[in-house]
Amino acid sequence: MTTATPSKPLKITYSSGQADLTEFHREFDEALKKVRSGLGKQYPLYIDDKPVRSPLPPVTDTSPIDVSVVLGEFSSATPEHVQEAVEVAHRAQKAWGKTPWTERLKTLRKAAALIRERRYEIAAVMSLEVGKSRLEAMGDAEESADLVDYYCRQMEEAQGFVRPMGRLSPNERTASVLRPFGVFACVAPFNFPMALSTGMSAGALISGNAVVYKPSQETPWTGLLLYECLRDAGLPAGTFNYVSGTGSNMGDSLWRHPLVAGIVFTGSKEVGMRLYHEFSRDWPKPTLLEMGGKNPAVVTESADLEMAAEGVMRSAFGLQGQKCSACSRVYVDKKVADAFIEKLLAKTRTIVIGDPSQKDVFFGPVINAKAVKTFEAAVAAAKQGGRVLTGGNRLSEPPFAKGHYVAPTIAELPLNHELFGEELFVPLLSLGRVSGLEEAIAESNKAEYGLTAGIFTSKKEEIEKFFHEIESGVCYANRKTGATTGAWPGVQSFCGWKGSGSTGKGGCGPYYVAQFMREQSRTVME
Repeated sequence: MTTATPSKPLKITYSSGQADLTEFHREFDEALKKVRSGLGKQYPLYIDDKPVRSPLPPVTDTSPIDVSVVLGEFSSATPEHVQEAVEVAHRAQKAWGKTPWTERLKTLRKAAALIRERRYEIAAVMSLEVGKSRLEAMGDAEESADLVDYYCRQMEEAQGFVRPMGRLSPNERTASVLRPFGVFACVAPFNFPMALSTGMSAGALISGNAVVYKPSQETPWTGLLLYECLRDAGLPAGTFNYVSGTGSNMGDSLWRHPLVAGIVFTGSKEVGMRLYHEFSRDWPKPTLLEMGGKNPAVVTESADLEMAAEGVMRSAFGLQGQKCSACSRVYVDKKVADAFIEKLLAKTRTIVIGDPSQKDVFFGPVINAKAVKTFEAAVAAAKQGGRVLTGGNRLSEPPFAKGHYVAPTIAELPLNHELFGEELFVPLLSLGRVSGLEEAIAESNKAEYGLTAGIFTSKKEEIEKFFHEIESGVCYANRKTGATTGAWPGVQSFCGWKGSGSTGKGGCGPYYVAQFMREQSRTVME
C-alpha cells in the first residue's frame, strides 16, 4: 500500500506558467467575498501599536475599478503625528537593535508565515485597491513573504554580519561588525503595495533598525495589512509605525526629522532625486532609492517572433503598464518589423479587459484620474510624428464607465520621438524600427533610466553583446513570460542603474540587507 505525498500549495509568481488554477480561483473567490463584506470601515494610524485618530479629513480609499466603491476611510497623519512616530521609533530601536539577530529573524519569519497564511485576503484587497489581476495580486503577496525569508537568510548566512579581522599583535582581537543606523523612513508606491513595502521595511527591520512607514495614499489598506502581519508576529511596539495620509498634509515632516537616519523609497525620479539632494544636510545619510524605468526590449533579425511578441505584450500591459519594470519601448530590426508587429497586435487585441478581481481578466484600470490624463496626453504626443497602431482611447462605456479604464496602446514612432525617453506609467508601448543590434543598444541607452531590459535573439553572441553593453541593472534574454518584468527574490536582483536607482545594489538580491547597516571596527586588547 502506498501513501500519496501531499502536493505543495501552488505558488503564484509574475511569470507563472499554465498551472491548474481551479483551487486558486475558488479560494480567491472566497477571500474576495469576505473582503467585499467589510468595505467602508474607518481605520486609524498606528503609532507605538496604539490606534491614533486624526483631526484631518480622512483619505477616502476608492477602487479604480469603480470609483463609487469606497473601500475604507483612512486617517490622514499630520506633521505632529509623524514627529510622534519618529520619536517612538527612535526609542524602540534602541532595544530592537540590541536584540540578538537570531531573535529578530524569528520574529520576521513569523511575519512571513502570516503573510502566506493571509495571502488570499491580501491579494483580494490589492486587486480592488490597485486594479491588479488575480495573478498579479497573488504574485505580489507571495513575493512579500519570499522577500522576508530571503533577507533573513542573508543575515543568517553572514552570521549577523560579524567578521573576525586580522591581528597586529598577539593580544589583539578585532572584529568588523555591521550595525543598524537607527530609524528608517519607508515610503512606498501604489503599484506593488505589499511586496515593495514589505521588502523595504524587512531590510531595515532585520538589520536592527526601526521603521516609520508611509504607504501610498492610493493603497493605505494593503499597507495596513502589512502592519498587522508584523504586529501579530510579535514585533515590539514602536518598531514599525503606520502613518497613512497624503503628502500635502504630512509635508516633508517625515524625511526632514533629525532622528530619521535613513530613507528607503520607491517612486518617481523627480521625488527620489529631491530626497537624494536634500536629505543629507549635516552629514551623509543612507538614501536607498528605486526610481522607475523606461525599459527597452530588443527584437533582432534572428528572434523567435512568436516568443518576442508574447514577452513584449505581457511586460508592456501587465498591471496596465504601471510597473517600474514595464516594457515601455521596443526596438525591432527593420527586416522583421512587419512580421513582429502583426503578431504583437494580434496578441494585444485578444487581451481580456475588465474587472481584474474576476477570473481570466488580464487588464484592469489605471490607478487614478491623473493617470488617465497622462495617458491621453501621451497618445496625443504619439500622434505628432508617429501613428497609433492599436488602442489610444479611453474606455468609458459600460462596464468601464465608473472606473479609470484606457485601452492597451501601441504607437510606432520615429526614433527621436520624446516618448522613447519619458516614463509614463501607463499602458502605452513605443515601437521603433532599427538597422540592427548596434543601433538598438545605442537607442536603448539614450534614456536616463537603466532598470530593466530584454532581448530576443537566437544568437549567443548577440546576447553577450547586449548584456555587456546595455546600461540596465536587470537583463533578460528570450523571456516569453515577460520581456523586461518578473524579477523574484533570490532569483533576479532588482537593481536600477543611472536614474533608476541610488546605490547600485538592488532589492531581491544578495547585497540588499547590508545597505541598512554601517560598519564598526571593534578592537579589544587581551
